[in-house]
Amino acid sequence: MGFGLIIIGDEILSGRRRDRHLACAADLLARRGECLRWTRIIGDEPELIESTLRETMAGDDAVFSFGGIGATPDDMTRQCAAAAAGVPVERHPEAVALIEERFGEDAYPHRVRMAEFPAGSQIIPNPVNRVPGFSLGDHHFVPGFPQMAHPMIEWVLDSRYGLPEPRDYVELAVMVLDAHESQLIEVMERITRDFAAVKLFSLPILREDGRRIELGVKGPAAEARRALDAILDWLVEAGHRWEALAGRDG
Repeated sequence: MGFGLIIIGDEILSGRRRDRHLACAADLLARRGECLRWTRIIGDEPELIESTLRETMAGDDAVFSFGGIGATPDDMTRQCAAAAAGVPVERHPEAVALIEERFGEDAYPHRVRMAEFPAGSQIIPNPVNRVPGFSLGDHHFVPGFPQMAHPMIEWVLDSRYGLPEPRDYVELAVMVLDAHESQLIEVMERITRDFAAVKLFSLPILREDGRRIELGVKGPAAEARRALDAILDWLVEAGHRWEALAGRDG
């Protein structure tokens, strides 16, 4: 199983707001030894939302969908998810109870709409305002607000997929100066071959003072540190200059 994201909102496509979900989801997955396979950013168009979900529901990936599950008329993700899955929308009793507890009489007539999920859904706890998201199979729907969405998807990773954040996870890297990636292929192949428990990454950077490559590894701490030592030994032997990067421990 892989992981994908659907980020819904005209405000993202228009540039009025910057997406903050992709980087967070990628980081949460990386710390658990996983990675994103794909991301889609789509507008608030019901037909597009439904067709996208119909396609992704036919696949094998776990999917996090951000946005469009509020109570206003432009929030259509709940209805589109039900249509894509071929099930009706119904009020989830536990979600109703949480919304009533949070808002009291003000839950009606509008806020309670946020408890209307596709039939068969399970709730995702919301630690901020207690209005839940929902899971439908391996599709997980959370609000567009990062403060709510990010702890909610972390809860899903921990509870649904058994992917708690490894305590010994680290990301370690060095900045290789004045080098092209092609000059580093030998060490990359060596690290990939000899250190199967870690993931290698290489990020070229073009600056006015020259070309640089951020070269590093991420994974279990002991193995990652051994891999980084091997990278440094190779760089010294090959005559490349490099600088340390601090603050990489996860």
